[in-house]
Amino acid sequence: MQAILTAILDPTRRAALAILWRGGEHCVCELMARLDATQSRMSRHMKVMRDAGLVLDRRDAQWVRYRRNPHLAPELAAVIDAVLAAEDRSERKVA
Repeated sequence: MQAILTAILDPTRRAALAILWRGGEHCVCELMARLDATQSRMSRHMKVMRDAGLVLDRRDAQWVRYRRNPHLAPELAAVIDAVLAAEDRSERKVA
C-alpha cells in the first residue's frame, strides 16, 4: 500500500494515471505531450507507477506503451478511483 500511496502522491503521476484510468494504451510520447514532461521525467514517473503495480507496460518499437493494470485488487482500484474523482472535483471548483 505504501508504494501505491507514494505513486499517487505526485501530481504528474496522478495526471498520467487519470489518462490511463480512462482506458486504452498510451505511449510515453503521448503522455509527454499531454503532460508537458520530458521523456526522462515521464519514464521515471511511469517506473514508479509500474513498480507499485498500478500500470502495465509493453515495448512497441522505440516507445513503451502503458495501460491500467486490470489485475489490480478491486479495493486498491477503488482507492485510485476515489483519489482521481476527488482531484477532478477539486479542479472543476477552481475552473
